[in-house]
Amino acid sequence: MTPEDVGMPPGLRRRTPGLRREEVAQLSGVGVTWYTWLEQGRPINASAQVLDAVARTLRLDRPEREHLYHLAEVPYAPDRSASDVPEVSPEIQGILDALDPLPAVLYNARYDVLATNVLYERLLIQDRQGMDTGPFGIRNVLWALFSMPGPKCPVVDRKRELPLMVAQLRGAYGRHVGEPEWEEFVRRLAEVSSEFARLWRSGDVVPPGTRVKTFRHELVGEVRLTSVSLSVNGMPECRIVTYTPSDEESRRGIEILRRAKG
Repeated sequence: MTPEDVGMPPGLRRRTPGLRREEVAQLSGVGVTWYTWLEQGRPINASAQVLDAVARTLRLDRPEREHLYHLAEVPYAPDRSASDVPEVSPEIQGILDALDPLPAVLYNARYDVLATNVLYERLLIQDRQGMDTGPFGIRNVLWALFSMPGPKCPVVDRKRELPLMVAQLRGAYGRHVGEPEWEEFVRRLAEVSSEFARLWRSGDVVPPGTRVKTFRHELVGEVRLTSVSLSVNGMPECRIVTYTPSDEESRRGIEILRRAKG
């Protein structure tokens, strides 16, 4: 950032091309002494409002803003708006589509469904109403599975798979403790499902990993698929998950789904 970037004169005898402390403080509406103490890491109890003002002045993007909050030891609480949903580029969607004939999906750490390919939709979303949205208006796998009656659940071994998913969620939650959006998601899901509330209280934690999962579909019956997670550069905590048939019978079932109309 230079003075010209924010409409300020460069001034004389300038020793740095960037903004001075006094200029950042002025543009952010805070005192120079307070801003100096912020840079020095003193215990001044910075508020979210003031950190937002500094972030706007420095034109920080979302990862930089999150890092600023982390350094100031303030829970990061982004606005819940459509603009805060990670934008899926055409290239990422193209990768998902190119993975056909494998079902594939893009998740964030909270299991929000950010993008899918057609085969994933056919395998996991079997009714016309589609997958239930979570409390923030985004389709969410955990919300759908825990609010879905057992007989309609596409996951066959529910008693094994759902605890693993909750334990993986808790592992991600450790990086977001105190953030209102995460806290509200956990609270509201616990209200919707006593099963989730019980699993959450267990405190189990597991990392993402490769596993064989069995799904049921009304058209092809049961299929056994190996899930593999791939991280995505530029999209923190997001991952592409692919599902590969683990036996010949499952491969035939996926091919039938692939050729099905609709």
